[in-house]
Amino acid sequence: MRTPEGVARLLIGVLLWLLATVASAATPRIGVMTMQPGEIFFERFGHNAIVVEEPGAQTPISYNFGFFDLDEPGFLGRFVRGDMQYKLVALPVMDDLAYYQDVGRGVSLQWLDLTPAQARELADALAENARPENARYRYDYFTDNCSTRVRDALDRAMGGALRKQLEGRSAGDTFRSEAVRLASPALWMWLGFDIGLGPYADRPLSRWEDAFVPMRLAASLREMHNTEGRPLVLSESVIVPHRLPPEPQDAPRRWWPWLIAGLALAFGMRWLSTHRPRTFGAVALPLWTVLGLLGVVMAFLWCCTAHRAGWTNHNLLLFSPLCLLLLPGAWALLRGRATSRFHAGVRIAVAAGAVLALFLQLPAGAQVQAAWLALLVPLHLALAFPVTRR
Repeated sequence: MRTPEGVARLLIGVLLWLLATVASAATPRIGVMTMQPGEIFFERFGHNAIVVEEPGAQTPISYNFGFFDLDEPGFLGRFVRGDMQYKLVALPVMDDLAYYQDVGRGVSLQWLDLTPAQARELADALAENARPENARYRYDYFTDNCSTRVRDALDRAMGGALRKQLEGRSAGDTFRSEAVRLASPALWMWLGFDIGLGPYADRPLSRWEDAFVPMRLAASLREMHNTEGRPLVLSESVIVPHRLPPEPQDAPRRWWPWLIAGLALAFGMRWLSTHRPRTFGAVALPLWTVLGLLGVVMAFLWCCTAHRAGWTNHNLLLFSPLCLLLLPGAWALLRGRATSRFHAGVRIAVAAGAVLALFLQLPAGAQVQAAWLALLVPLHLALAFPVTRR
């Protein structure tokens, strides 16, 4: 026969078991979907979303921070100024996956091992964040995008444990290296990032900062532990096969081929300037036009936009806006006429700026632009002196 104390212990045990069962039944399952890069320019960096599967729900919900409206009034102007507005949208997972299945972009799903309290807190926070009055945010390519929003939401639910594990690690990546790597299938996009990014993009990133790339975040999650010391990722599976070319891999940047090309261009332009002035003018006219216009764009990014990754760009000394002042002289040469002293002075000023860019490489942590220096410094030096006509 049980004593009153034994009965009390039994009742307490049953009660605790019932409470645990109810809590478990009410715990949502949390996952992270990672979408591989696509072929459209704004899909090159990949994408991700948080999946919440509520007990008893008919379908899991995808919380996707990557929605924007190209037809929204003023979108293009805000895009140019660096004031883009994105928003979080909650939609059924299958609706979110339909596009990726159609275009052949692979999707993987990582289910996470969070505590019941953390999973509930995250699910409730996402539902609140997805309300129309809370959904919009100011987008930044590197520091506040769809992937960093996923990272930050997970970290808040884990009480900062994710950031603590990632902040002290680094793979040596930079904003520039990741941007040019992922943009490399599109030449114009690759050139835009490499020319347009300033020194801000060249500091080594921690694994926490690396998570602005969805695929990097997924790789980091595989190595993380939850707040109870267990692996954070319970399971991982491919839910949509990838049918497009794979994500570009890291590749070393060699400067010497650019130097060979720069010396060849310098020799060729110098020979034309002394032996074929009209041909020289025909070649120099589009060359100086392109260099000058790219310099104007870079100056605009620095002075007139919030794209801070393009500020203080040393490439302004290589792609100099001063080149536009050389166009009348190039036109004169093309028509068989002599150039002015002003034209000669501007050419020397452009070459001096290129040499200054070379010296700016000396401090540690300088902007990574060795390839462009190797290509353009010899060319600007070769063009620095007035044409000697025969």
